Amino acid sequence: MTQHEITEAGMLLDDAGRLTARGYSKRPVLTYNPENVRRFPWPWANRLRLKEWDYYGTTTPDYFFSCCVSHVGYIGLVFVYYIDFRNNRLLDGIHVTPLGKGCALPVSSETGDVEFRAGKLWMQFVREPERRILKVHWPKLRRAGDLDAELIVHQPRTLDSIVMATPMDDTCFYYNHKVNVMPTEGRLSIGNWQFDLRRDQALTTMDWGRGVWPYRTFWVWASLSGFLPDGRSVGWNLGRGFGDLSAATENCFYIDGRMTKLGWVDITYDAADHMKPWRMIADDGRLDLTFTPFLNHRSRAPLLVLDTKGNQMFGRYRGTLTDDQGVTYQIDDLIGWAEDHTARW
Repeated sequence: MTQHEITEAGMLLDDAGRLTARGYSKRPVLTYNPENVRRFPWPWANRLRLKEWDYYGTTTPDYFFSCCVSHVGYIGLVFVYYIDFRNNRLLDGIHVTPLGKGCALPVSSETGDVEFRAGKLWMQFVREPERRILKVHWPKLRRAGDLDAELIVHQPRTLDSIVMATPMDDTCFYYNHKVNVMPTEGRLSIGNWQFDLRRDQALTTMDWGRGVWPYRTFWVWASLSGFLPDGRSVGWNLGRGFGDLSAATENCFYIDGRMTKLGWVDITYDAADHMKPWRMIADDGRLDLTFTPFLNHRSRAPLLVLDTKGNQMFGRYRGTLTDDQGVTYQIDDLIGWAEDHTARW
């Protein structure tokens, strides 16, 4: 499968609101310009079509922490969740704000900050040279007490990532930047529990998404950020269902921050029983993974014209990766996630 790499800088959308280029890049090349979104003559209707989010997920050997600010047109969704892998304990919180009030998001994944406040709840994502600072205060999270987090997420300039400019139906599009294996340090506390994060144990994944989506959509996404036995980082980003992937897929993996780009990856699972093992096999054999879930983080936001439903499975990966130099890496019991998601939005 041919993979078109975008190398020339330019604007993402032309005057008609269509993508100026299709494909992938390892760093942001195109500039997101939502003012060119076109379909309705009324500005408020154009705003309702846009879906935007900044999502972060931090994995350690013992637990996972996630925080997100999103604006999906009709509403804003701000959420956190914490998973203790040792006993499969899940704590989560979600805050909904009408018409995305307070959910202002930057037009670049590389510059600009995010700050959301609602009463005592606040969330802040600050971009600094080669790092991101995540600060969260979430009062009374599921009766476990207040959640407080202050994380330093390191993103060195040498770190590869995957950026996708993907067309969808009509003038719909998806512009997405995902970064795996970002070393993370800091502190997380929930009530009387306190956790110190070390950058040799904690890795963060960022999912920065901007786009105009069809009203009904479906996708599958699998991701991991972990460590090989020799201490080098390993991660991958796999997906399908995000639109027209004829120019490029988002499939890739990373060894010590360097990307190996993949074409089509066949992801199979039992949609009637998500807890059964999943299989992920690249068309050229350079990725062959079995994913065995141990927890299903179910999410749903039914709100009149908007309804999203997801099964985010956390589990253990086993298998092999083969990089561009022909070196094969064995994956054994690394924790990551895989999800399917349907949306009417």
